[in-house]
Amino acid sequence: MSYRKERELTAEQLSRLSEHNALLYSYGENGEDLHNLFMEILQNGIHGLCFSLYEEGQQPGDIIPEAQIRRRMEIIRPYTQWVRSFSCIEGNELIPKVARDMGMKTLVGAWLGHDRDKNEQEIAALIQMAQDGLVDIAAVGNEVLYRKDLEEEELLQHIQTVKAALPNVPVGYVDAYYEFSIRPAITAACDVILANCYPYWEGTGFDHALVHMQHMYHQARQAGGGKRVIITETGWPSQGEATGSAVPSHSNAMKYFINTQLWAMDENVETFYFSSFDESWKVSAEGEVGAYWGLWDKAGQLKF
Repeated sequence: MSYRKERELTAEQLSRLSEHNALLYSYGENGEDLHNLFMEILQNGIHGLCFSLYEEGQQPGDIIPEAQIRRRMEIIRPYTQWVRSFSCIEGNELIPKVARDMGMKTLVGAWLGHDRDKNEQEIAALIQMAQDGLVDIAAVGNEVLYRKDLEEEELLQHIQTVKAALPNVPVGYVDAYYEFSIRPAITAACDVILANCYPYWEGTGFDHALVHMQHMYHQARQAGGGKRVIITETGWPSQGEATGSAVPSHSNAMKYFINTQLWAMDENVETFYFSSFDESWKVSAEGEVGAYWGLWDKAGQLKF
């Protein structure tokens, strides 16, 4: 995602959110205590992780070998029940296979964009993987409307194609939480609402980040009208430039992970944390901060 100034909340709006979302977590500021709590949560296992495929010097479009995927998957395997992937071609199709081999469930995404030929390849590969039993939830596109890569009608056609081919697999579309409020036809077409919730990208300071994220989730739930809602991405960067009042730091990233996981467990909210590993290629799209969203660094070392 990226910063959208028009989404930034006023001080008055943040104050109102805080009044209606009293669930906050208190754990002090001792560095060792924070680290121990972080490790306790991680070692007990979290619901899901977004899988970061690319190592240093790699980027989307590069063909990634299975050995690299297995090496990275082995690192996160002890800590997560689900893995989310973002594409179905160029080596990404191996992610669900490896995850299955390691006993994990999969949320598999077809990456859609401006290239219509590639879109067709992605859709066909998603359907094939699901028919092969490798897909627990199918995601048709990621932030396509947010990026304005496709018109709504074309996206709807892709969703309907996948639903028709996969009657026994839940099918959804991933986008910013508010898109489901303003796109009722897309929301109606989805079996499951797959919402990205980033207080950081809306410039919310850390002290209000948890209550803002709760608000995002509940807005998606309201739009869904009783449908299953999954937070497909949320996270906080450990380094890089500030966005509005949102400041990346090692401490804020650790505490945001702790807050979101405690809340998700308390409220039984299915959440995929973004992300597993730092990826340098994201600098080109997001600036310096793009390289620092992982729980593990780009070398595969746990950061916290």
